[in-house]
Amino acid sequence: MIDHRPTSWSRLCMALTSGASCTIGGQAVMEGVMMRNGDRLAIAMRRPDGEIVAESRPWFSLTRSAWLKRPFVRGFPILVETLVNGIKALNRSAEQAVEGETGEELKPWQLAATLAVSVAMALGLFVVVPHLFSIGMKLLGLGGDVEGLSFHMWDGFFKFAVFIGYIVAISFVPDIRRVFQYHGAEHKVIRAFEAAGDVTPDTAMHHSRLHPRCGTTFLLFVLSISIILHAVLVPLLMLVWTPSGAFAKHGVTVLFKLLLMIPISALAYETIRYAARLGEGLTGTLLRAPGMLLQKLTTGEPDREQLEVAIVALREALGDDAPQSVRAPAYRHLE
Repeated sequence: MIDHRPTSWSRLCMALTSGASCTIGGQAVMEGVMMRNGDRLAIAMRRPDGEIVAESRPWFSLTRSAWLKRPFVRGFPILVETLVNGIKALNRSAEQAVEGETGEELKPWQLAATLAVSVAMALGLFVVVPHLFSIGMKLLGLGGDVEGLSFHMWDGFFKFAVFIGYIVAISFVPDIRRVFQYHGAEHKVIRAFEAAGDVTPDTAMHHSRLHPRCGTTFLLFVLSISIILHAVLVPLLMLVWTPSGAFAKHGVTVLFKLLLMIPISALAYETIRYAARLGEGLTGTLLRAPGMLLQKLTTGEPDREQLEVAIVALREALGDDAPQSVRAPAYRHLE
């Protein structure tokens, strides 16, 4: 096992917005943590024998072109690239957690298929099924048609119920509970790093497991914005053109909602950036509050070993720019 020691201090991290505080991001994976620093991605995992292994690679990006970095354009490409990198990281961690061996990288067609199935399931569960639920409420006499506000209120209620219910349900699965603990470890270590002090399991343990930049907030913004836009734009669409027949009308409405997911994700991303620029003021705090509250479900209190893995992920993400204060335990770097 190689004992990796931090090297000289150079650049801490890239900023989310001009003048914003430094930002290291990441996600929990199976028995590990993925972290990103600019164009560098790192994954640290604890193998079944207890050894910590880590690797780093370039961040797969769709936003290298200047026009894809423009406000209200960049949101959707960033969402896609995050999904791609996240799926790769989850697959890599599964190999180490289950087999403890190095497997083959996902082939492009396998990655594309996994991404397509994941997106299709998400859109089906949070766009198509809620629409069908609202139709059911209308048939029961408890709601109106797509032109009415009540239809979209039922739609939104169902989305939030499924979202919260799903998180609560999977939290009872032991393996998922450990993923939530690694999620908490990721947040604690990032908070310790942002505090500009020593980053060790002992110092990280005292920080909050909740973090204002967590992707949970993004999901909540997507759900909230979708409810508002659907309630406003679908009736306007029906005023411009109403297809003949109930089946055609609902089919067009669902297709319209699916297409709206692109601007909805873009708007949600810009809202999060705006909340980050607001800092700790009242408006920023209120915008972040729902996401922070939901993190009480999606994070768990980590143990010392999980914090060690998160620190290794941070150390690898920083690379040669890692300060001496990031005290990673001994680990082995995978080539």
